[in-house]
Amino acid sequence: TTFGIIAILVLFQPELRRALEQLGQGKILSSILNIEREESEGLEDNIIFAIAKATMQMAKVKTGALIVIEEKINLEDIVRTGIPIDAVISSELLVNIFEKNTPLHDGAVVICKNRISAATCLLPLSDNNKISKELGTRHRAAIGMTETSDAGVIVVSEETGNVSYVKNGHIKRDLNAESIIKVLSSSKNKPINQIKLPKWKVKNKHE
Repeated sequence: TTFGIIAILVLFQPELRRALEQLGQGKILSSILNIEREESEGLEDNIIFAIAKATMQMAKVKTGALIVIEEKINLEDIVRTGIPIDAVISSELLVNIFEKNTPLHDGAVVICKNRISAATCLLPLSDNNKISKELGTRHRAAIGMTETSDAGVIVVSEETGNVSYVKNGHIKRDLNAESIIKVLSSSKNKPINQIKLPKWKVKNKHE
């Protein structure tokens, strides 16, 4: 009997770990108890544009980046793994944070309530063995983060400069500025045709 229990624990170790992570962040508990969390106001339009602009600038020069955007589930545990910043978001600041060979470039930036809460944050790596082998540690961390929370994560590949967006463990790849604005605006339930897009958005990321 003891052997059988151990075998089950080993077999379902990834699922158990994920369930415990979700329980710790309130995802399962709120679902069981039907607790309504405070609705997220979503990102302001100027913040969305700043994130998209910074992402495209980093993609152009192949600067690796991980940007986590908090939604309803509190990411305080993730924020505590990094260096507190609590700064107003601008494209210039995001680019400077991820600049190579600077103190803050490793790890992820976490955005909460339209501000940069922290940098160099550590994200949980996904243990999903179905993830494409061509995806590196940043993408695996982004997927792991969204498997255990409702956050969205932007990834810029240091190898290719390609931009991806990860949500609920699913990844959208090869995004341009307009695509980024669209996915970030979706949390506000605001159609992209209602947003006045900045002029730079038409530039291709490879230009």
